[in-house]
Amino acid sequence: MSTLLKTALVCASPACRIGILHSGSSLAPKIGTTFARRALIHTGQPNNNSLTGKRINEESATGTEGFHLKDSAASKQGLTTPDAVSTLPPTIVRGDWVLFHPVYSQEEIKAVEVLHREAETISEKFACNLMKLTRWGFDLVSGYKHKPIPADSKMSLEELRKGGYVLDEKAWLSRILFLETVAGVPGMVAAMLRHLTSLRLMRRDSGWIHTLLEEAENERMHLMTFMTLRRPSLFFRGLVLGAQGVYFNLFFLSYIISPRTCHRFVAYLEEEAVLTYTRCIQDMESGRLPEWSNMPAPEIAKDYWRLDPGAKLLDVIYAVRSDESTHRFVNHSLANLNTETDVNPFALREPDMFVKGRKPGFSREEAEKYVQESHQMLQHGKADSK
Repeated sequence: MSTLLKTALVCASPACRIGILHSGSSLAPKIGTTFARRALIHTGQPNNNSLTGKRINEESATGTEGFHLKDSAASKQGLTTPDAVSTLPPTIVRGDWVLFHPVYSQEEIKAVEVLHREAETISEKFACNLMKLTRWGFDLVSGYKHKPIPADSKMSLEELRKGGYVLDEKAWLSRILFLETVAGVPGMVAAMLRHLTSLRLMRRDSGWIHTLLEEAENERMHLMTFMTLRRPSLFFRGLVLGAQGVYFNLFFLSYIISPRTCHRFVAYLEEEAVLTYTRCIQDMESGRLPEWSNMPAPEIAKDYWRLDPGAKLLDVIYAVRSDESTHRFVNHSLANLNTETDVNPFALREPDMFVKGRKPGFSREEAEKYVQESHQMLQHGKADSK
């Protein structure tokens, strides 16, 4: 095993290590380079042990501002050849993902819990109530109904669906597709605004932009995955266009006014996303969604999450739910920080799903401790590599 790969394994989170090892010996050095570079993103502080502070003239290591394109194999497809963004099922894409994303173990994907962080401050209550209003409107547009099934019910699957107790595969796809077209907006808007702020004020961003872009791309890849199962109608695309336009502009203005409230709002939305995918998993495992029971995972999903060749759609839903749990954790944690002065604690590494799936987020004190631990791991990794 190369020294660089050893360093990556020491510095990376458990999820990252799985991604490095699972990729095989031929790809491990390349992926190890990517994760090692991710681990070199630092805080901008002289002692690298604090959440606060930005230094524009500080000497930085390679990879401070993110990955370089040459760290990943360039696509050999032509400009007009369908690639990662294709919605056609036959398309097979192998490994052209630029931004970091976790690869989960079987134990991790089963560790996700449905959680809710109680709103305490006025801004948190506002974000939570706004989320509930958004959820109501989204349920109305997507026709989502999921009433509790009576304990002594002997209704057939058809009767359960007509009664609004469970959804069929078309209803689930409509809801998921609509959800993912909107879910990719906040990360991109927030990253764009922080990017412009960094340019305008001529100062470092301390790792926030990259994590926000990772979130946006991750949500987009959810959409690309489920698009292989259905081609939306023009009416559906029109609804998406309208919702995206309204949501983008509202979130843009809101993030300028109160970034912390926006991150809290997104975290509450992600709580609902985890709940939605958990219900979908329950329907599939209980036999109430037979159309998807033995459906193979799309090729794009197998490559993106490094799933086994024989993976099923259920494995994809588990992976997507884990991603949503990550967004829940990250946004609740970011909402607890000072967006002007604090660094992003997840620029170096991310906790595994045994933390992200069972805890709403880090408090500011926990985030600072996590940053200190990350730098200690990084220093030990550098020492071991010498």
